[in-house]
Amino acid sequence: MRFDLTDLRLFLNIHETGTITKGAQRSHMTLASASERVKGMEESLGVALLIRDRRGVQPTSAGRALLHHARSVLQQMDRMRGELDQYGKGLKGHVRLLCNTAALSEYLPDILSDFLIQNPQISIDLEEKMSYDIADAIRTGIADIGIVADSVDLQGLETHVFRPDPLVLIVARDHKLTQRKSVSLTELAGYEFVGLTEGSALQDHIAHHARRSGKQLGYRIRLRSIDAVCRMVGQGVGIAVVPRAGAVRCAKLAGIKHIALTDSWASRELLLCLRSSDELPVYVRQMMEFILTAK
Repeated sequence: MRFDLTDLRLFLNIHETGTITKGAQRSHMTLASASERVKGMEESLGVALLIRDRRGVQPTSAGRALLHHARSVLQQMDRMRGELDQYGKGLKGHVRLLCNTAALSEYLPDILSDFLIQNPQISIDLEEKMSYDIADAIRTGIADIGIVADSVDLQGLETHVFRPDPLVLIVARDHKLTQRKSVSLTELAGYEFVGLTEGSALQDHIAHHARRSGKQLGYRIRLRSIDAVCRMVGQGVGIAVVPRAGAVRCAKLAGIKHIALTDSWASRELLLCLRSSDELPVYVRQMMEFILTAK
């Protein structure tokens, strides 16, 4: 059995992207070369590693075992590079960071831009996902750091408080709900909403809790950013649920007012989570500390 680091990283990329084609692209190699490497690994082991169908690929039992060991080997190599980077020049570190909608829109852009300017040798792969998907990705080693809402199961992960991040209702300044100091989501089911596009982590979070309460929210329009949602609400198109930080930031320009939500799921904190800071490369720990101490 003769696997190299390129084989292991390719196999991990294929699993994370779901297809050999996308895995090859992420690994910066041709499809033919990637397919030949996978074939070589399977022939070397004498067992199939992937189940192939029209939708993509899934690992076999042997493939899942290989994924476990590939992550361990590659993480160890990352730790070694990170430690050696303290003694050399020009060696780059790459951090995989997953976050929810609120963290991406309200907090991380300024923090990460400052970090990247101060650390030109480090690059970041940033992706927005649902909080529970982020927790699973951290556990399985797909990502290094996650920013999640505190409502998800974080058992087995190291966690640190990042920011308070309650969700609030926003309405136009002349809306009849401005007379209310607080309101629950179930009371709002008859109103027309403005929301984020499908696939947004925050939008999925709101829809999940609406379904749990037996309500279905009606949307007049879905937009790509919280700023755009706030402006549309200010024009009187509908109401919306957004992070309080975004509502406060956009209040004057968009012409909106925010109202407290009484639902327990709306009162939340954002947490930074990771497997164990002691096991991560030094540059990942460096970024974690930068995020947690940023004002």
